[in-house]
Formats: sequence, C-alpha cells, structure tokens
Amino acid sequence: MTPQNTATHTPKTADNNIGTTYPWDQICEPGTYICHWSGHLLRVPEDGVASGRSPLLNVIGNEPLYVTKISDNPYITITKARMLASNMDMTVNF
Repeated sequence: MTPQNTATHTPKTADNNIGTTYPWDQICEPGTYICHWSGHLLRVPEDGVASGRSPLLNVIGNEPLYVTKISDNPYITITKARMLASNMDMTVNF
C-alpha cells in the first residue's frame, strides 16, 4: 500500500511528507505522527527507523492502523504538535 496525501492544504514535495498518511508498518522516516485510531501522538526518532535495527515498537492487530505525519522533528513540543494536528483537522487526544 502506498502513502496517501490527506492534507489538502499542504503541498507534497519530494522532501516534504508532512500531511501524508501511512499504514503503521510502513513508517520509514523519523518525525511526529498522529494515530488515526486514537488521536494519540507518536514520536518516531531516527533509531526507530534505522536500517538493520529492530523496530522500537511493534503493534499487531486484525485491521490496518494509520498515522499521519505532522512534523519531520520527532521532538516538537506538545503545544506545537496540537496546533499542527488541529490545522490538519485531525483528532487530538494528547
């Protein structure tokens, strides 16, 4: 499954995946994501997607879990993350 750009107001460029929705198991770059199933904040550091490393977190379920990237920086402040998610009309539950 390929990522889908769900943010209509954020242009997608080769270097900007902000607003792109991914299945949980296809996250391949560090950043801050919002979980669609709960509205929770997900921080993915560089170590979380480093080549040859085991995943830091493994989620298994019988239906797909989607996340949307809101920032390239996995360490943005909670206030900024809430603002970015709200600007994308996403549920905020953190």
